[in-house]
Amino acid sequence: MISGIHLQPELKKAFEEMGFLEMTDIQIKTIPLIQQGKDVIGQSQTGSGKTIAFGFPILEKVNHNNGLQALILVPTRELCEQVTTEMRKFSKHKRMSIIAVYGGVSINPQIDNLRYADIVVGTPGRTLDHLQRGTINLRKVKILVLDEADKMFEMGFIEDVKKIISQVPRERQTLLFSATISHQVHDIVNNYMKNPAKIKVQSYVGQEKMAQYFYNVNSRDKFSLLVHILKHESPLLTIIFCATRRRVDIVSKNLYKQGIQCQGLHGGLSQNRRKQAIDMFHNKKADILVASDVAARGLDIKNVSHIINYDIPKTSKEYIHRIGRTARAGKEGKVISLLSEQDHDNFRNVMGDRSLVIEQLKLPEFQRVPFAASVREDHPRAYGRRTGYHSSGFRGHRRNEERRSYSGDRDSRSEDRGPRQRDSYSGGRGTSHGGHFRSHSRRFGVNR
Repeated sequence: MISGIHLQPELKKAFEEMGFLEMTDIQIKTIPLIQQGKDVIGQSQTGSGKTIAFGFPILEKVNHNNGLQALILVPTRELCEQVTTEMRKFSKHKRMSIIAVYGGVSINPQIDNLRYADIVVGTPGRTLDHLQRGTINLRKVKILVLDEADKMFEMGFIEDVKKIISQVPRERQTLLFSATISHQVHDIVNNYMKNPAKIKVQSYVGQEKMAQYFYNVNSRDKFSLLVHILKHESPLLTIIFCATRRRVDIVSKNLYKQGIQCQGLHGGLSQNRRKQAIDMFHNKKADILVASDVAARGLDIKNVSHIINYDIPKTSKEYIHRIGRTARAGKEGKVISLLSEQDHDNFRNVMGDRSLVIEQLKLPEFQRVPFAASVREDHPRAYGRRTGYHSSGFRGHRRNEERRSYSGDRDSRSEDRGPRQRDSYSGGRGTSHGGHFRSHSRRFGVNR
């Protein structure tokens, strides 16, 4: 028994071997309900342990070599790979065939592997593709999971999801996990779930271990400040969030010119490039990841010490998703947001969450460095050749994505804009919107 929950010995052993001591709130509250066969809605943020919450009960209910019995739908290829990897770790002491199906790679190996699958983790587009080809059989599925449902619907997959659900037996158990419950999520709940138990846990972000700061900086100096921070903070692992694919490319390219190792990650890159970026960051061969929100959704990377918001997210929920990747497992973390003229409206939205405490820092003295605001094709085609930089490269964006020609980011139409009239952001205006931040002039370290 772990945290009062009965588990099969094989799962208990796997849990302990992965170094976990106790279960998280979402696991404690949902696993017994799922074990009882109830439909469940689990609302919690990234990093709360949702994969174990649905993964352990699935592994208890599925029988090896008895056909496909559980289908887990996820929004992105990266999350598909991650969930598949985790499920295989959980089942290391049980015989189980767990197959990932997603776009951007050859479909033929997936077709071969699906013949022996007990559990499938898939993106909606590729799963529907297999259904239409007749290469996946859902007639024996008894558990359906919709993971990161809100993001799946934001990305335009709701009709695909409905078509897939229509092919799953009506007598099934349906589990839905989501950070937010939108009207589209409500539609799925009302039409496809049976008296679901609703579990909501508070944000998993441990802000007591997390220092949150922001700088007011002119947009033309933002990149120079970023370089200064990266060179003076000495972070362990850093994720830099940008609003668009184009911005990811531009920031990555300019960091390369400054001799700073990093990886670029967004939905416009081929599957191989994305996997290379994640693997190198995960294995600490590159300690900086420049990413768009959707491409980084659901990534579980240990020991991320710094989150830098190069662009401010539009909502507090997205902000919490971002910062939830640091200060995990009792470790300390730091969040630094670079606030320029075009970010003020978004920052006010973020500060609408009264639980957030973000301190303002005075700008340090820093050297202005060159910044090229476009991505040119004369850029090195492969960054990872031991030239001091590793990245996904800039050969142009291939569209080897989902069947819907949707690659995971709906941000490619947004363009970077030049500096506008400066609209200084004052503490009084921020606090009137609910959040709290304080002017703070001292130099900062990880320990507050």
